[in-house]
Amino acid sequence: MKRHKILLLMCGLLTVLLVIGTLIGALLRLINEIRYSLEYFLPYWLVSPILFISFGLIIALIVQIIWPWWKKNSHKMSSETSKPNEAKIVQKSKKIAAKRSLQSIDRILDRLKDNIATEGIKQERERIGNELARGDLVVVIFGTGSSGKTSLIRALLNEIVGVVGAQMGSTKQSKVYRLRLKNLDRGLQLIDTPGILEAGKDGFIREKQARLRASQADLMIVVIDSDLRSGEYEIIKSLTSLGKRLLLVLNKCDLRGEEEERRLLYLLRSSCKDLLDKEDVIPCSASPQSVPVPGSKPWQPNPEVSKLLYRLAKVLNEDGEELLADNILLQCRNLGDKGKQLLNSQRKNIAKNCVERYSWISSGVVAATPLPGIDLLGTAAINAQMVIEIARIYGVELTKSRAQELALSVGKTLTGLGIIKGGVSLISTGLSINIPTLLLGRAIQGIAAAWLTRIAGASFITYFQQDQDWGDGGIQEVVQHHYDLNKREHSIKNFLELAIRKVVEPLQENQQKQLPPRPMLQEEEDA
Repeated sequence: MKRHKILLLMCGLLTVLLVIGTLIGALLRLINEIRYSLEYFLPYWLVSPILFISFGLIIALIVQIIWPWWKKNSHKMSSETSKPNEAKIVQKSKKIAAKRSLQSIDRILDRLKDNIATEGIKQERERIGNELARGDLVVVIFGTGSSGKTSLIRALLNEIVGVVGAQMGSTKQSKVYRLRLKNLDRGLQLIDTPGILEAGKDGFIREKQARLRASQADLMIVVIDSDLRSGEYEIIKSLTSLGKRLLLVLNKCDLRGEEEERRLLYLLRSSCKDLLDKEDVIPCSASPQSVPVPGSKPWQPNPEVSKLLYRLAKVLNEDGEELLADNILLQCRNLGDKGKQLLNSQRKNIAKNCVERYSWISSGVVAATPLPGIDLLGTAAINAQMVIEIARIYGVELTKSRAQELALSVGKTLTGLGIIKGGVSLISTGLSINIPTLLLGRAIQGIAAAWLTRIAGASFITYFQQDQDWGDGGIQEVVQHHYDLNKREHSIKNFLELAIRKVVEPLQENQQKQLPPRPMLQEEEDA
């Protein structure tokens, strides 16, 4: 086998040498033929120098011109062939990521119990799912009222699509139109949105609707008719921070001279250089004013939107698929975050009810069998069962030993920060009731146990909300934070009002039941 491979290798080598030898022989013969041909009409002493110089020039031409050109074009062709493949791979990965995001949203929906909130998430999830399989790219026309948004769409569609030249705020609702661009496989949905930066409540509502549309766009065209206002700049900045691709269109260029137009374009490109490419700031005239002609009808110039159409087509041809994939992925993430917030809110409410229940359980235990204050949390306020139940609410299964370890850690932290002693003192000061001393001591300890359990339970909720992480400040910072929240005047007042009904009044009723019969007076006996 080894000998066979060696023979094959030798045969291949001999073949290569034979081919090279043949080529060299053919080249030498060609040179010789050229030499003989030149000797017919040139002196023999001049033939060799001419051949030498000619071949030197040919080699120089190859080195200086042909080789760089071939290298450049071969690299360009390889990059052009690899770029679509890379783009397709990126788009495919983003679509896969979007589908996974939708699946995670479905899992969140299964856990949500609020039907109203769930219905809103379901509708949004269905809309995004449809957009993932849609055929059109969504382009939103965005800008201030009367900046010429509707005129621009009319010029792009080459037909009237709305009221043009009306007063500010004429577009009340978003309107959708379809447009086909040459050499673009997908159709376009052009969406005319209400104007932004309008005064009044209605203007605010319309701007909110426009911003919502903008957040769902694959590409945005922001229309202005002068230099950027501070409000417009902030909106553009916030949208680009979301990853939105923008084209900034300077409309109504027919109303200003060439020099003023150049100056405005320079200012816009300078102020937006960190947000947009300079090629994405485009002048146009969507609805030029008519020009008076003496003795005849006014002349109506055609709209000038060719630069915008060219840039729009270029951007969508080169990046349209990626823009669509990015937009879908962004919407999936936003909806996923919204679903997580609702789920966290639901879990937090359930966990708070759990903590509330354990607070009064621990209060009852301590009030029934009062112990030194330092041992309150060791017996009832923080216990492993409460930690296990809170963990389950957040989808975490804890062992009993781990739950006891967490409970002990918070208990030690409460003691180390002086919160147990301070809590008993705070409850004693705030509890102004007229009951026997024996009952007062038991009431204070029971109420303090409930209050400290609240702090501990709130700390555990934070721990599980943060994926079983106490945060940068550690357990001490979390416990101190919830202590500070619970000792606020309105919080402690509301808690004590509830504690009187939950702890003090039951103790008083129980005490009255245990009192011996009242002794009869002598007069009552004689009677």
